[in-house]
Amino acid sequence: MKMLYLSRADVEATGVTMGEVLDALFDAFAAKGRGEVEMPPKPGVHPLPDAFIHAMPAYIPSLASAGVKWVAGFPENHKRGLPYISGLLILNDVETGLPVAVMDCTWITAMRTGAATGVAARYLARADAATAGILACGVQGRTNLLALLALFPIERVHAYDVDRAAQAAYVAEMRAAYRIEVLGVEEPRAAVEGMDLVVTSGPILRVPHATIRPGWLGEGAFASLVDFDSYWAPAAMGAVDKFVTDDIPQLRHYQEVGYFAAIPPVYADLGELVAGFKPGRESDRERTMACNLGLAMDDMATAPIIYRRAREMGIGTWLDL
Repeated sequence: MKMLYLSRADVEATGVTMGEVLDALFDAFAAKGRGEVEMPPKPGVHPLPDAFIHAMPAYIPSLASAGVKWVAGFPENHKRGLPYISGLLILNDVETGLPVAVMDCTWITAMRTGAATGVAARYLARADAATAGILACGVQGRTNLLALLALFPIERVHAYDVDRAAQAAYVAEMRAAYRIEVLGVEEPRAAVEGMDLVVTSGPILRVPHATIRPGWLGEGAFASLVDFDSYWAPAAMGAVDKFVTDDIPQLRHYQEVGYFAAIPPVYADLGELVAGFKPGRESDRERTMACNLGLAMDDMATAPIIYRRAREMGIGTWLDL
């Protein structure tokens, strides 16, 4: 009758890699595509404009994983020196229902979100994709690039951020970490045009600023909309050949509450691609796009790896129930 508490430092100290998270998400999305995951649309409250606090439950039988993430996203937190995303994750035993662990979810959210982009890109991007554009140089700009580097032969990155200090720090950090060409660009267009892979990862906005215009995303390119449609003009999204999301019921729920007013028809659920029920990219000329909303399933695929590793390494604090 004890549970393991893992702080953010504890979670990071387990040393779980992006490759491990990617493998877990490939398995989870395949199970989802086969209809084997229980995951209701996430309910939430919204204390401030463009801020949210969501409850995200999921059960993945094939991974013997169940639990819930209670996560907040407050875009003005940077002015207080606080992270945009924060929260806790509870992992439950699937045989008894008892909570076995409570852990900080900041690192988990960052890594699994990047990994979800990687899963989508595996099926929707060209295998030889060598250039990437990153728009918004925060946490997600880092973990999305990390996931893409694990899957594609990326040689050059164009990075853009409205905060030039953040952009400069990102460029220096990514150059040093990955020994590839990373350029800070002056305009958003330079991080989209000519890029094989494009990731937009700014704050999620109910009313998009629609910076990316028609014609910027080239033939054969893939785009990942980590920030929903915040960066994209409707006509720019409408030019893609395939528009995929990680969960169609959740997308429809967001539309009901005012998001995604003008998006293309949904071609497939990402799980359908991973499970082989629908083809992903079918030609080198297709423009493809994934709008992953962030699923509780992603967290519950990642949390058991951290829990097992923490127990093996003696990390964390045991608490009485």
